Amino acid sequence: MPDVLLDLDAVTAGYNGVAAVRDLTLSVSAGEVVAMLGPNGAGKTTALLTMVGLLEPMAGSVTALGRPVRSRHTDKLVRAGVLLVPDDRGVFADLTVGEHFRMARAKADKVRLDFVLDRFPALRPLRDRRVGLLSGGEQQMLAIGKALLAEPKLLLIDEMSLGLAPKIVQEMLPGIRRLAKDENVGVVLVEQHVELALSVADRAIVLNHGRMVLEGAARDLLADRTKVQQAYFGAGGYADEEHEALPAEV
Repeated sequence: MPDVLLDLDAVTAGYNGVAAVRDLTLSVSAGEVVAMLGPNGAGKTTALLTMVGLLEPMAGSVTALGRPVRSRHTDKLVRAGVLLVPDDRGVFADLTVGEHFRMARAKADKVRLDFVLDRFPALRPLRDRRVGLLSGGEQQMLAIGKALLAEPKLLLIDEMSLGLAPKIVQEMLPGIRRLAKDENVGVVLVEQHVELALSVADRAIVLNHGRMVLEGAARDLLADRTKVQQAYFGAGGYADEEHEALPAEV
């Protein structure tokens, strides 16, 4: 069986004592892409922050790469190969693309840099350009490219498509699938384009009001839109149909 890279056991997490994620159990194996879906406010970003130790669980436990995830030790987790691409992309407008690459890995060899640029060839002629002058799609390529430069074992991506045209997302998502397969990387993909996410994922879960309300093979969920619709609209009574908006893609 593939190595389990990430394991959440009955995790509850939130802010100021108020839970935003409740009793979440989830595992991710090497080479596997897991899509984490759900309406706005479902707890997806909170779950990601807890996976990398930026939030301490209120209950339950998180294990990544065989070691307990603890707050205040996120830097060690990053060095071990757990990378988060945040929804704000984590880039700096005044720095160039090349400076971002050097910041991500000061001693990156040419082979690895070429590996990244081969996956995002649009960045090759932009290495001396300030990031503030890049398009949204180019900034997102850079954000993911920085993570790849560090040779991640576990990659967490929060809303890769945020602010991007669907055509750009459709071009970028298959690269995440290839990365998982070619480098045996485990991927957790939080994504608003539901059908595109399911088309590249192995498994998917749907969160609603902090609880997992649906889990299954991505191909099965892609073939049964009714289940996904029910999960978004509050299957099991976790959401109010008047307040939850279903993405058009579902």
